[in-house]
Amino acid sequence: MTATTPSPAAPGLLYSDVEDDLRAAVRAVLADRCGPAAVLGWIETDEPYDPALWRVLGGELGLAGLLVPEEYGGQGGTAREAAVVLEELGGAVAPVPFLGSAVLAASALVGCAEAGDAAVPLLGRLAAGEVTAALAVPLSAAPGGGFPAGVRVDTAGRLSGRVTSVADAVGADVLVVPADGPDGPALHEVAAESAVLRRPVSLDLTRPLTDVTLEGAPGRLLAAGETARAALERALLTGAGLLASEQLGAAQWCLDETVGYLKQRHQFGRVVGSFQALKHRLADLWLEVVSARAAARGAAAALASWRSPQERAEAEIAVAVAQAYVSPVAVRAAEEAVQLHGGIGMTWEHPAHLYLKRAKADEIALGSPGHHRRRLAALVDLPPAP
Repeated sequence: MTATTPSPAAPGLLYSDVEDDLRAAVRAVLADRCGPAAVLGWIETDEPYDPALWRVLGGELGLAGLLVPEEYGGQGGTAREAAVVLEELGGAVAPVPFLGSAVLAASALVGCAEAGDAAVPLLGRLAAGEVTAALAVPLSAAPGGGFPAGVRVDTAGRLSGRVTSVADAVGADVLVVPADGPDGPALHEVAAESAVLRRPVSLDLTRPLTDVTLEGAPGRLLAAGETARAALERALLTGAGLLASEQLGAAQWCLDETVGYLKQRHQFGRVVGSFQALKHRLADLWLEVVSARAAARGAAAALASWRSPQERAEAEIAVAVAQAYVSPVAVRAAEEAVQLHGGIGMTWEHPAHLYLKRAKADEIALGSPGHHRRRLAALVDLPPAP
C-alpha cells in the first residue's frame, strides 16, 4: 500500500505561531484581571458579566470581531483562532459574552451579511466592540434541530413570543431573534431594551441565562427564508464545535490544578500524589484530556476549512464527534478535581465548584452528548441501536 502524503496546505491539528501568540495575549489579560479570586468575587455581584474585562478582550484585543470577515470590519479570523481563545476563557471560567456575542450572534450575522446588506451595519458595530449581541435561542438549542418557533412576527414587523435560557442576553445591546411569520422563517434585529428580560438563577453563575419575552417589539429584518435557516444553522454548528474548546480549557485547568495540589499535599507522611491509585486515576484522566484536545482541534479545523458542501459534511461530523466526546471528559475532569482536592474542593472559596458547574452546564449546551451521538450516527449512516 502506498502511503498518502498530506498536502502542505492542508491544516493540521497543531497550533500555529499566530495561534500561540493569540493565546499568550489572552492568557496575559486573564492572569492579570480574571484570576480565581476575581471570578469568585464577581459572581457575588449582580453584573451579568465583567464589562471592564470585556472592553479589554473584545475592544483592545479585537476578540469581539474575531470571526467577522475584514470586509465587514472584523479581524478576519477563523474557527481555529476562536478555539484558542475559548480554551483560555474556559480555563479561567471568564465571565465575558464571547460565546454568545462573538461566536453565536456574530456567526448568524455573517451568514445574513453574505446574502444581503441588512446585517452589515450591525455586524460592523459588533466587530468594533461598540455593542454586544445575543442570539435569542435557548442555550440548549442544537445544530440539526430545526428552526425555532417560539417567536412570531406580524405583518407590521412586530415580534411577540418567549424564548427561555438565552445565553448572554442580559447586558446585550441587541438581540438577533429567529422568528416565524407570514413569509416563513426570518432573523430580526431587536433592541434589547424592547424585550422583557428575566434572569433566573443559573447553575453556572459565570454564564447567566435569561428568559426573553417580546410583546409587539419592533424588529428590523436581517434575513428571511432559506438564508435565515442557513445562517442560524451555521451559527449553532459553529457554536457547538467551538464550545468543545471551552470545555477542553476547563478540563485542562482541572487536571493541572489537581496534579499540582497532589504534588504538595501530604498525608500519612507521604506526598498524596505518590499513591498508586491516584496516579492511575490521573493518568486515565490525562489520556482522556489529550484525546479531547484532538477532537476539539479537529472540529475547529473542520469549521475553519468549511467552503464547499463536502467540507460542510466533514464539519458536521467533526463537531458531532467533538461534542459527543469532550462534554463527558470535561465533567469527569471537574468531578475528579473536586474529589481529589478533598475537603477544600467542596468549599465555596475554592474555584473547583465553578468548573464543575460550567462543565455540567456546557454538557447540555448546544446539544447534549446523546444528541450529538445520534446526529453522528445519522451523518455516517450507522444503523439505529436495537
